[in-house]
Amino acid sequence: MQLEAIRAEVKKVETQSIEFFRDLVRTQSFSGREEKVVRRIEREMRELGYDEVKIDGFGNVLGRVGRGPNVIAFDAHVDTVGVGDPKLWKVDPFAAELVDGVVYGRGASDQKGGMASSVYAGHLMKKLGLAEDFTVWVVGSVLEEDCDGLCWQYILKNKVIEPHAVVITEPTNLEVYRGHRGRMEIEVTTRGLSCHGSAPERGVNAIYKMAPIVKGVEALNERLTGDAFLGKGTVAISQIRSTSPSLCAVADSSTINLDRRLAAQEDETLAVSQIRDVAGPGAEIEVLEFDTPSWTKTVFKTKKYYPTWLMPEDHPLCRVALEAQGELTGKPPKAGKWVFSTNGIATAGMYKVPTIGFGPADERHAHAPSDQCPAAHIPAAVTFYTHLVNRAHGAFPFGR
Repeated sequence: MQLEAIRAEVKKVETQSIEFFRDLVRTQSFSGREEKVVRRIEREMRELGYDEVKIDGFGNVLGRVGRGPNVIAFDAHVDTVGVGDPKLWKVDPFAAELVDGVVYGRGASDQKGGMASSVYAGHLMKKLGLAEDFTVWVVGSVLEEDCDGLCWQYILKNKVIEPHAVVITEPTNLEVYRGHRGRMEIEVTTRGLSCHGSAPERGVNAIYKMAPIVKGVEALNERLTGDAFLGKGTVAISQIRSTSPSLCAVADSSTINLDRRLAAQEDETLAVSQIRDVAGPGAEIEVLEFDTPSWTKTVFKTKKYYPTWLMPEDHPLCRVALEAQGELTGKPPKAGKWVFSTNGIATAGMYKVPTIGFGPADERHAHAPSDQCPAAHIPAAVTFYTHLVNRAHGAFPFGR
Protein backbone atom coordinates (compact mmCIF):
# COMPACT_ATOMS: atom_id res chain seq x y z
CA MET A 1 0.00 0.00 0.00
CA GLN A 2 1.18 3.51 -0.80
CA LEU A 3 2.29 5.58 2.18
CA GLU A 4 0.09 8.48 1.09
CA ALA A 5 -3.00 6.27 1.40
CA ILE A 6 -2.03 5.47 5.00
CA ARG A 7 -1.46 9.15 5.76
CA ALA A 8 -4.89 10.01 4.37
CA GLU A 9 -6.56 7.47 6.68
CA VAL A 10 -4.55 8.68 9.69
CA LYS A 11 -5.74 12.22 8.98
CA LYS A 12 -9.35 11.07 9.28
CA VAL A 13 -8.83 9.82 12.86
CA GLU A 14 -6.29 12.43 13.98
CA THR A 15 -8.64 14.38 16.23
CA GLN A 16 -10.24 11.21 17.61
CA SER A 17 -6.89 9.63 18.44
CA ILE A 18 -5.61 12.76 20.21
CA GLU A 19 -8.80 13.04 22.27
CA PHE A 20 -8.47 9.39 23.26
CA PHE A 21 -4.89 10.10 24.33
CA ARG A 22 -6.02 13.04 26.45
CA ASP A 23 -8.74 10.92 28.01
CA LEU A 24 -6.12 8.34 29.01
CA VAL A 25 -4.05 11.07 30.67
CA ARG A 26 -7.14 12.22 32.58
CA THR A 27 -7.64 8.70 33.89
CA GLN A 28 -5.42 8.12 36.93
CA SER A 29 -3.59 4.82 36.73
CA PHE A 30 -0.84 4.65 39.30
CA SER A 31 1.12 1.41 39.22
CA GLY A 32 -1.00 -1.39 40.72
CA ARG A 33 -4.21 0.64 40.33
CA GLU A 34 -4.76 0.54 36.57
CA GLU A 35 -8.25 -0.99 36.31
CA LYS A 36 -10.04 2.21 35.21
CA VAL A 37 -7.64 2.92 32.38
CA VAL A 38 -7.60 -0.75 31.33
CA ARG A 39 -11.40 -0.69 31.08
CA ARG A 40 -11.24 2.56 29.09
CA ILE A 41 -8.80 1.03 26.59
CA GLU A 42 -10.90 -2.13 26.35
CA ARG A 43 -13.95 -0.03 25.47
CA GLU A 44 -12.08 1.93 22.79
CA MET A 45 -10.77 -1.23 21.17
CA ARG A 46 -14.26 -2.73 21.02
CA GLU A 47 -15.75 0.46 19.57
CA LEU A 48 -13.02 0.52 16.91
CA GLY A 49 -13.92 -2.99 15.80
CA TYR A 50 -11.01 -5.06 17.03
CA ASP A 51 -11.41 -8.76 16.21
CA GLU A 52 -10.76 -9.78 19.82
CA VAL A 53 -10.32 -7.90 23.10
CA LYS A 54 -9.42 -9.53 26.40
CA ILE A 55 -7.97 -8.85 29.83
CA ASP A 56 -5.57 -11.52 31.05
CA GLY A 57 -5.19 -12.82 34.59
CA PHE A 58 -2.51 -10.27 35.43
CA GLY A 59 -4.67 -7.34 34.31
CA ASN A 60 -3.07 -6.56 30.93
CA VAL A 61 -5.52 -5.55 28.20
CA LEU A 62 -4.92 -7.10 24.78
CA GLY A 63 -6.61 -6.31 21.49
CA ARG A 64 -6.19 -8.35 18.28
CA VAL A 65 -6.68 -7.60 14.60
CA GLY A 66 -5.98 -10.17 11.92
CA ARG A 67 -5.40 -13.90 12.13
CA GLY A 68 -2.31 -14.38 9.98
CA PRO A 69 0.73 -16.53 10.73
CA ASN A 70 3.06 -13.61 11.49
CA VAL A 71 2.47 -12.37 15.02
CA ILE A 72 3.57 -8.87 16.02
CA ALA A 73 2.76 -7.12 19.29
CA PHE A 74 2.77 -3.43 20.16
CA ASP A 75 3.33 -2.84 23.87
CA ALA A 76 2.44 0.23 25.94
CA HIS A 77 2.43 0.18 29.72
CA VAL A 78 -0.60 1.99 31.07
CA ASP A 79 0.53 2.62 34.65
CA THR A 80 2.25 5.79 35.79
CA VAL A 81 4.38 6.95 38.67
CA GLY A 82 2.86 9.30 41.23
CA VAL A 83 2.63 13.07 40.97
CA GLY A 84 5.26 13.93 43.58
CA ASP A 85 5.13 17.47 44.96
CA PRO A 86 2.04 19.10 43.36
CA LYS A 87 3.64 22.53 43.82
CA LEU A 88 6.21 21.67 41.14
CA TRP A 89 3.49 21.30 38.49
CA LYS A 90 2.45 24.31 36.42
CA VAL A 91 -0.71 22.48 35.30
CA ASP A 92 -3.22 20.06 36.79
CA PRO A 93 -1.47 16.69 36.24
CA PHE A 94 -4.79 15.05 35.33
CA ALA A 95 -6.43 17.74 33.21
CA ALA A 96 -4.58 16.80 29.99
CA GLU A 97 -4.36 20.45 29.04
CA LEU A 98 -3.55 21.16 25.39
CA VAL A 99 -1.38 24.29 25.23
CA ASP A 100 0.32 25.45 22.04
CA GLY A 101 0.05 22.00 20.51
CA VAL A 102 1.39 20.14 23.55
CA VAL A 103 -0.57 17.87 25.92
CA TYR A 104 0.54 18.09 29.57
CA GLY A 105 -0.14 15.68 32.41
CA ARG A 106 1.09 12.64 34.29
CA GLY A 107 1.68 9.85 31.81
CA ALA A 108 1.65 12.11 28.74
CA SER A 109 5.20 11.11 27.87
CA ASP A 110 5.47 7.86 29.84
CA GLN A 111 3.57 6.54 28.11
CA LYS A 112 -0.06 6.96 27.27
CA GLY A 113 0.76 8.47 23.90
CA GLY A 114 2.18 5.13 22.80
CA MET A 115 -0.97 3.40 24.01
CA ALA A 116 -3.36 5.70 22.15
CA SER A 117 -1.27 5.61 18.98
CA SER A 118 -1.00 1.83 18.85
CA VAL A 119 -4.74 1.37 19.50
CA TYR A 120 -5.57 3.56 16.49
CA ALA A 121 -2.86 1.97 14.37
CA GLY A 122 -4.40 -1.45 14.99
CA HIS A 123 -7.76 -0.05 13.90
CA LEU A 124 -6.28 1.28 10.65
CA MET A 125 -4.36 -1.92 9.95
CA LYS A 126 -7.66 -3.77 9.95
CA LYS A 127 -9.51 -1.13 7.96
CA LEU A 128 -6.82 -1.03 5.27
CA GLY A 129 -6.43 -4.81 5.10
CA LEU A 130 -2.81 -4.69 6.21
CA ALA A 131 -3.28 -7.28 8.94
CA GLU A 132 -4.39 -10.11 6.65
CA ASP A 133 -0.97 -11.80 6.74
CA PHE A 134 -0.47 -10.84 10.38
CA THR A 135 -1.89 -11.31 13.79
CA VAL A 136 -1.39 -7.92 15.42
CA TRP A 137 -1.78 -7.59 19.18
CA VAL A 138 -1.98 -4.20 20.87
CA VAL A 139 -1.11 -4.65 24.54
CA GLY A 140 -1.79 -2.27 27.41
CA SER A 141 0.48 -3.69 30.10
CA VAL A 142 0.41 -3.05 33.85
CA LEU A 143 2.77 -2.67 36.81
CA GLU A 144 5.72 -1.65 34.61
CA GLU A 145 6.72 1.33 36.73
CA ASP A 146 7.12 -0.87 39.80
CA CYS A 147 8.68 -3.82 37.98
CA ASP A 148 9.60 -3.40 34.32
CA GLY A 149 9.03 -6.50 32.25
CA LEU A 150 6.98 -8.37 34.83
CA CYS A 151 3.80 -8.01 32.76
CA TRP A 152 5.55 -9.57 29.75
CA GLN A 153 7.10 -12.30 31.86
CA TYR A 154 3.51 -13.22 32.74
CA ILE A 155 2.32 -12.97 29.12
CA LEU A 156 5.15 -15.05 27.66
CA LYS A 157 5.49 -17.64 30.40
CA ASN A 158 1.75 -18.31 30.36
CA LYS A 159 1.58 -18.08 26.55
CA VAL A 160 -1.18 -15.49 26.65
CA ILE A 161 0.18 -14.54 23.23
CA GLU A 162 3.33 -15.72 21.42
CA PRO A 163 4.65 -12.90 19.23
CA HIS A 164 7.42 -13.20 16.67
CA ALA A 165 8.28 -9.52 17.20
CA VAL A 166 7.49 -6.77 19.70
CA VAL A 167 7.43 -2.98 19.32
CA ILE A 168 7.86 -1.11 22.61
CA THR A 169 6.03 2.22 22.36
CA GLU A 170 7.87 4.00 25.19
CA PRO A 171 8.94 7.57 24.31
CA THR A 172 11.67 7.78 21.66
CA ASN A 173 10.86 11.22 20.21
CA LEU A 174 9.64 9.40 17.09
CA GLU A 175 12.93 7.61 16.49
CA VAL A 176 13.69 3.89 16.25
CA TYR A 177 15.43 2.49 19.32
CA ARG A 178 17.07 -0.92 19.54
CA GLY A 179 18.00 -1.52 23.16
CA HIS A 180 19.08 -0.24 26.54
CA ARG A 181 21.17 -1.16 29.54
CA GLY A 182 19.87 -3.66 32.04
CA ARG A 183 19.50 -3.02 35.73
CA MET A 184 19.41 -4.68 39.15
CA GLU A 185 18.27 -3.80 42.64
CA ILE A 186 20.79 -5.00 45.23
CA GLU A 187 20.62 -4.66 49.01
CA VAL A 188 23.66 -4.73 51.31
CA THR A 189 23.33 -5.08 55.09
CA THR A 190 25.90 -4.90 57.87
CA ARG A 191 25.19 -6.18 61.39
CA GLY A 192 26.43 -4.77 64.67
CA LEU A 193 25.78 -4.99 68.40
CA SER A 194 23.70 -2.34 70.10
CA CYS A 195 24.61 -0.75 73.39
CA HIS A 196 23.98 2.48 75.22
CA GLY A 197 25.22 5.49 73.31
CA SER A 198 27.04 6.79 76.35
CA ALA A 199 29.49 3.89 76.07
CA PRO A 200 29.77 3.06 72.36
CA GLU A 201 32.88 0.94 72.95
CA ARG A 202 30.66 -1.75 74.45
CA GLY A 203 28.96 -2.39 71.12
CA VAL A 204 29.67 -2.71 67.40
CA ASN A 205 28.28 0.11 65.29
CA ALA A 206 26.80 -1.26 62.05
CA ILE A 207 26.89 2.18 60.46
CA TYR A 208 30.65 2.39 60.90
CA LYS A 209 30.93 -1.01 59.23
CA MET A 210 28.84 0.33 56.35
CA ALA A 211 30.88 3.51 55.89
CA PRO A 212 33.80 1.98 53.91
CA ILE A 213 31.29 0.06 51.76
CA VAL A 214 29.63 3.34 50.81
CA LYS A 215 32.98 4.75 49.73
CA GLY A 216 33.76 1.50 47.91
CA VAL A 217 30.53 1.66 45.92
CA GLU A 218 31.32 5.23 44.90
CA ALA A 219 34.77 4.15 43.71
CA LEU A 220 33.34 1.11 41.89
CA ASN A 221 31.09 3.36 39.84
CA GLU A 222 34.14 5.22 38.55
CA ARG A 223 35.82 1.94 37.48
CA LEU A 224 32.88 0.51 35.53
CA THR A 225 33.13 0.42 31.76
CA GLY A 226 30.88 -0.31 28.79
CA ASP A 227 30.60 0.22 25.04
CA ALA A 228 30.19 3.24 22.81
CA PHE A 229 26.51 2.60 22.00
CA LEU A 230 24.78 1.58 25.25
CA GLY A 231 27.29 3.32 27.47
CA LYS A 232 29.02 2.34 30.70
CA GLY A 233 27.60 0.45 33.63
CA THR A 234 26.78 2.46 36.73
CA VAL A 235 26.02 1.85 40.38
CA ALA A 236 24.37 4.31 42.74
CA ILE A 237 23.25 4.14 46.35
CA SER A 238 19.57 5.00 46.30
CA GLN A 239 18.79 4.60 50.01
CA ILE A 240 20.53 4.14 53.35
CA ARG A 241 18.93 3.30 56.70
CA SER A 242 19.77 1.79 60.07
CA THR A 243 18.15 0.26 63.12
CA SER A 244 18.87 0.73 66.82
CA PRO A 245 16.89 0.39 70.04
CA SER A 246 16.73 4.20 70.40
CA LEU A 247 18.38 7.44 69.40
CA CYS A 248 20.76 7.04 72.32
CA ALA A 249 21.96 3.59 71.28
CA VAL A 250 24.52 2.20 68.87
CA ALA A 251 23.07 1.00 65.54
CA ASP A 252 22.73 -2.78 65.32
CA SER A 253 22.13 -2.85 61.54
CA SER A 254 22.70 -0.67 58.51
CA THR A 255 21.34 -1.23 55.00
CA ILE A 256 21.97 0.37 51.63
CA ASN A 257 20.06 -0.16 48.39
CA LEU A 258 21.89 -0.06 45.09
CA ASP A 259 20.61 0.83 41.64
CA ARG A 260 22.97 -1.05 39.32
CA ARG A 261 22.76 -0.31 35.59
CA LEU A 262 24.27 -3.03 33.43
CA ALA A 263 26.33 -2.41 30.30
CA ALA A 264 26.27 -4.67 27.25
CA GLN A 265 28.49 -7.46 28.58
CA GLU A 266 27.49 -7.24 32.26
CA ASP A 267 25.16 -9.65 34.05
CA GLU A 268 23.89 -10.58 37.50
CA THR A 269 26.85 -12.80 38.41
CA LEU A 270 29.39 -10.11 37.60
CA ALA A 271 27.47 -7.34 39.37
CA VAL A 272 27.01 -9.34 42.58
CA SER A 273 30.65 -10.43 42.63
CA GLN A 274 31.77 -6.81 42.33
CA ILE A 275 29.66 -5.82 45.32
CA ARG A 276 30.99 -8.77 47.33
CA ASP A 277 34.52 -7.58 46.62
CA VAL A 278 33.61 -4.08 47.81
CA ALA A 279 31.65 -5.19 50.90
CA GLY A 280 34.10 -7.81 52.10
CA PRO A 281 33.29 -10.68 54.47
CA GLY A 282 30.44 -10.33 56.91
CA ALA A 283 28.16 -8.12 54.83
CA GLU A 284 24.87 -9.60 53.60
CA ILE A 285 24.17 -9.13 49.89
CA GLU A 286 20.79 -9.81 48.31
CA VAL A 287 19.25 -9.33 44.88
CA LEU A 288 15.74 -8.24 45.81
CA GLU A 289 12.47 -9.84 44.67
CA PHE A 290 9.22 -8.27 43.54
CA ASP A 291 6.00 -9.82 44.84
CA THR A 292 3.44 -6.99 44.84
CA PRO A 293 0.04 -8.05 43.45
CA SER A 294 -1.37 -6.52 40.27
CA TRP A 295 -4.77 -4.81 40.25
CA THR A 296 -6.35 -8.24 39.70
CA LYS A 297 -4.70 -9.40 42.98
CA THR A 298 -2.40 -11.70 41.03
CA VAL A 299 1.10 -12.21 42.44
CA PHE A 300 3.83 -13.14 39.98
CA LYS A 301 7.19 -13.16 41.75
CA THR A 302 10.39 -12.21 40.01
CA LYS A 303 13.96 -11.40 40.92
CA LYS A 304 14.83 -7.75 40.42
CA TYR A 305 17.38 -8.55 37.75
CA TYR A 306 16.51 -7.00 34.41
CA PRO A 307 19.00 -8.03 31.69
CA THR A 308 20.52 -5.77 29.08
CA TRP A 309 19.25 -6.19 25.53
CA LEU A 310 20.41 -4.90 22.18
CA MET A 311 19.10 -5.72 18.71
CA PRO A 312 21.68 -5.75 15.89
CA GLU A 313 21.06 -2.88 13.51
CA ASP A 314 21.06 -5.29 10.56
CA HIS A 315 18.38 -7.53 12.11
CA PRO A 316 15.34 -7.75 9.79
CA LEU A 317 13.06 -6.07 12.37
CA CYS A 318 15.47 -3.16 12.83
CA ARG A 319 16.02 -2.89 9.10
CA VAL A 320 12.30 -2.75 8.31
CA ALA A 321 11.70 -0.22 11.09
CA LEU A 322 14.52 2.04 9.94
CA GLU A 323 13.36 1.81 6.33
CA ALA A 324 9.84 2.76 7.42
CA GLN A 325 11.16 5.69 9.43
CA GLY A 326 13.26 6.90 6.54
CA GLU A 327 10.29 6.78 4.19
CA LEU A 328 8.18 8.76 6.67
CA THR A 329 10.74 11.49 7.34
CA GLY A 330 12.68 11.60 4.09
CA LYS A 331 15.87 11.63 6.15
CA PRO A 332 18.56 8.98 6.69
CA PRO A 333 17.34 6.87 9.62
CA LYS A 334 19.52 6.15 12.63
CA ALA A 335 18.73 3.84 15.53
CA GLY A 336 19.04 5.08 19.11
CA LYS A 337 18.66 3.70 22.63
CA TRP A 338 16.81 4.45 25.85
CA VAL A 339 18.60 5.76 28.92
CA PHE A 340 16.05 4.08 31.17
CA SER A 341 14.67 0.52 31.26
CA THR A 342 11.54 -0.85 29.53
CA ASN A 343 9.49 -4.01 29.13
CA GLY A 344 12.07 -5.00 26.52
CA ILE A 345 14.10 -6.55 29.34
CA ALA A 346 11.55 -9.38 29.29
CA THR A 347 10.64 -9.63 25.61
CA ALA A 348 14.21 -9.35 24.27
CA GLY A 349 16.40 -9.72 27.36
CA MET A 350 14.78 -12.82 28.87
CA TYR A 351 12.72 -14.42 26.10
CA LYS A 352 14.81 -13.38 23.07
CA VAL A 353 11.83 -12.10 21.07
CA PRO A 354 13.07 -9.57 18.49
CA THR A 355 12.17 -6.16 19.88
CA ILE A 356 12.50 -2.53 18.83
CA GLY A 357 11.20 0.75 20.20
CA PHE A 358 9.32 3.67 18.68
CA GLY A 359 7.08 6.05 20.53
CA PRO A 360 5.76 9.60 20.78
CA ALA A 361 7.18 12.14 23.26
CA ASP A 362 10.67 12.76 24.61
CA GLU A 363 11.88 10.53 27.46
CA ARG A 364 13.40 13.57 29.21
CA HIS A 365 9.91 14.46 30.47
CA ALA A 366 9.22 11.01 31.94
CA HIS A 367 8.50 11.09 35.70
CA ALA A 368 8.95 14.87 35.71
CA PRO A 369 6.44 17.65 36.54
CA SER A 370 6.96 18.75 32.93
CA ASP A 371 5.39 15.47 31.69
CA GLN A 372 4.22 16.23 28.15
CA CYS A 373 3.76 15.04 24.58
CA PRO A 374 3.28 17.08 21.40
CA ALA A 375 -0.21 16.36 20.09
CA ALA A 376 1.22 15.96 16.58
CA HIS A 377 3.28 12.99 17.78
CA ILE A 378 0.11 10.89 18.14
CA PRO A 379 -0.87 10.78 14.43
CA ALA A 380 2.83 10.54 13.53
CA ALA A 381 3.17 7.40 15.66
CA VAL A 382 -0.10 5.99 14.29
CA THR A 383 1.36 6.45 10.80
CA PHE A 384 4.64 4.74 11.70
CA TYR A 385 3.04 1.71 13.37
CA THR A 386 0.64 1.23 10.47
CA HIS A 387 3.36 1.65 7.88
CA LEU A 388 5.69 -0.69 9.79
CA VAL A 389 3.24 -3.55 9.36
CA ASN A 390 2.64 -2.48 5.76
CA ARG A 391 6.42 -2.50 5.18
CA ALA A 392 6.91 -5.81 7.01
CA HIS A 393 5.13 -7.88 4.37
CA GLY A 394 7.74 -10.27 3.07
CA ALA A 395 10.19 -9.52 5.89
CA PHE A 396 8.92 -12.25 8.21
CA PRO A 397 9.86 -14.46 9.84
CA PHE A 398 11.98 -12.13 11.99
CA GLY A 399 13.39 -15.18 13.74
CA ARG A 400 13.98 -15.84 17.40
